[in-house]
Amino acid sequence: MVAASALLVSAVPAMSETRTPNRKCVAGEPSLTVTVKGFKNNVGMVRAQIYGPDASDFLEKGEWSMRIEERRTASPTMTFCFPVEKPGRYAVAVRHDANDNGKSDWNDGGGFTRNPNISLFDLKPKFSEAALGVGDGPVKAAVVMQYRKGLSIKPL
Repeated sequence: MVAASALLVSAVPAMSETRTPNRKCVAGEPSLTVTVKGFKNNVGMVRAQIYGPDASDFLEKGEWSMRIEERRTASPTMTFCFPVEKPGRYAVAVRHDANDNGKSDWNDGGGFTRNPNISLFDLKPKFSEAALGVGDGPVKAAVVMQYRKGLSIKPL
């Protein structure tokens, strides 16, 4: 069980450094807007990180392009918008610190663009499973949070 816990932690890295977008999303310009739903509760921090374009270092510690962190509210969804510098393939990883302890543990949830299946044996999807193409305009995606339930990881 400890080994599986370590894998879960590495799949959705702990909250630390924040590199927020250096500009706002502007209508008509390239961006990736992610709407996240399926939260376990309304406490803790939620972090969204974008990787790309065409990232070979997907989910590697510190290799994301931008990170946005916001405190969880009572709203059933949260939205994160990432302006992108150039067209390409991008993926977003989301983490919810559901017990608000500032650490990655079994209570936390995670999700990815394109909502790939993850399991205790395969916690890190491939970039190709989570990436979306962003062209010259805005792209929207939905992410459904997944949490550990017994020996499974799935939406609530």
